[in-house]
Amino acid sequence: MPIPVIDFSKLDGPGRPEAMAQIATGCEEWGFFQLVNHGIPVELLERVKKVSSECYKLEREESFFKSSTPVKLLKELVDKKSGDKLENIDWEDVFLLSDDNEWPPNTIAFKETMTEYRTELKKLAEKLMEAMDENLGIPKGYIKKAFNGGEGEKAFFGTKVSHYPPCPHPEMVSGLRAHTDAGGIILLFQDDEVGGLEILKGGEWIDVQPLPNSIVINTGDQIEVLSNGRYKSVWHRVQALPNGTRRSIASFYNPSYNATIGPATQLIEKENKDINQFGYPKFVFGDYMSIYTEQKFLPKEPRFHAVRFV
Repeated sequence: MPIPVIDFSKLDGPGRPEAMAQIATGCEEWGFFQLVNHGIPVELLERVKKVSSECYKLEREESFFKSSTPVKLLKELVDKKSGDKLENIDWEDVFLLSDDNEWPPNTIAFKETMTEYRTELKKLAEKLMEAMDENLGIPKGYIKKAFNGGEGEKAFFGTKVSHYPPCPHPEMVSGLRAHTDAGGIILLFQDDEVGGLEILKGGEWIDVQPLPNSIVINTGDQIEVLSNGRYKSVWHRVQALPNGTRRSIASFYNPSYNATIGPATQLIEKENKDINQFGYPKFVFGDYMSIYTEQKFLPKEPRFHAVRFV
């Protein structure tokens, strides 16, 4: 059962109604879909692959296998021969790119390439959010304005660069444990060849098939709240694998920490604006993140209720 694949270029031509309907289906029924013909040049994507792989090889791989916590804990567990599985750790090398962080310094053209990529990806995210606005029947720019906490450019746009190296005992550890994403729109540039990403649909885990130069989209918890439950954030995970190093570059268009998030007023009854019958609250995103940090791998509904705006 492959996840939906949407030709995003149709949004600007006669195929727009079809593309809009596909985006609606992807958001409402899946929470995950892939965009092709999304406007980001293939040449740029090839450079992103190159510098990301070079950065991992040059600056990350040796220390991961020599001194990282996952490698150390897995070795200890194997030596015990208990048959247990590591429950609270991921087989993942990861670092975050944001405007405030120090970026890897030793990989040629890494910063220039990833800065250009992030600029293009942010524009794609904002175009996609406008399509979501239209499909939800809320004013154009509503999601972006909500994430910015009003006017201006205060939303957070971060990029998580991950690699999942070959694991000698993949049955004993997760690549990344099952979770939903805390934020808004997630745009993933995943490996062309090495799989492992799965989503939970209908009680079954299904693969997110690698598709060259596509961008995988998923909706986070804040979109679920803002859409009043019409769009759902979806449980997903990454399996550790015995062969191949999986590259995963996930970018997050998230609300400002000071932004107040709640169901869009157009999507709830006038007499019930603060909380609908399901229980989606209004809250400050920073408060939500404080809880999410502690409960990322636990059910999301208690998080929603724990941050009810008073």
